[in-house]
Amino acid sequence: MSVIPTPTVRPSDLSRLHARLAATADRDRLLDIAYRVADTPVGRLLLAATDVGLVRVAYPREDHDAVLEMLAERVSPRILEAPARLDDAARQLDEYFARRRSRFEVPLDLRLSRGFRREVLTRLPGIAYGTTASYAEVAEAVGSPRAVRAVGTACATNPLPLFVPCHRVVRSDGSIGQYAGGAEAKRALLTMEAV
Repeated sequence: MSVIPTPTVRPSDLSRLHARLAATADRDRLLDIAYRVADTPVGRLLLAATDVGLVRVAYPREDHDAVLEMLAERVSPRILEAPARLDDAARQLDEYFARRRSRFEVPLDLRLSRGFRREVLTRLPGIAYGTTASYAEVAEAVGSPRAVRAVGTACATNPLPLFVPCHRVVRSDGSIGQYAGGAEAKRALLTMEAV
């Protein structure tokens, strides 16, 4: 009895095959959510996009696999690692961390936020790079001055941190407050922007 040898598959062949699959799925509109991971000074960020725009940015502490499962449940199970759709977002992130960009210009898909939370998120890009606003100031800006805690919740559940700059929202006493990426990441971002 002869043994049939198992063919050797090189990692580079698998990478090329995966890239071809992703491109074909995207071209044929079989891909609802493309994702990639970007290395940044505040950790490896998961970037996910629909054909509308960037839909989710997640820090490592949020558990990337859990975030992808949530996207499969709430948006579509047709998810694939397809970095090309996110090239522009990744490039702009690199420019931001290299201090060559102070505002992101990528289309956003805000479907994961609704109602008051979404209204808060649409106001946050108005907080200029290198500045901060208090939760109370944001509540006032959206016309609900007593909704300070609700603003905090909107920031805490922001599906697009960095791109929608909730890290620029701080407590009235100047302390940084909570952040999806953790207090260290928020402090690092504010420090970088202040220089």
